[in-house]
Amino acid sequence: MDKKNALRAGALAAGTTLMMLLMSSPALALTRDDGDDPGPGLSVIQTLGLYVLIPLALFAVITGLVMALDRSKIRTIKPSSRTNAKSGAGAKA
Repeated sequence: MDKKNALRAGALAAGTTLMMLLMSSPALALTRDDGDDPGPGLSVIQTLGLYVLIPLALFAVITGLVMALDRSKIRTIKPSSRTNAKSGAGAKA
């Protein structure tokens, strides 16, 4: 990618980020909508459990199930010293 395209992509990314930051002002979060009924907030422990521990536990369960139920057999053939293959080093050209 040449410099012109890189500069254009960087300017586009910076402009998009700036517009998103300007349009999503935190002051707008204080205005309540009709029918808005927010519940009580979550503690730090509840937040970590909900967004960190539960997804990690689900990942571990899914990974364990996939590994336990995997029925494919990967066979590797290890070379032994009793093979009859001849090397090409002694062959005439």
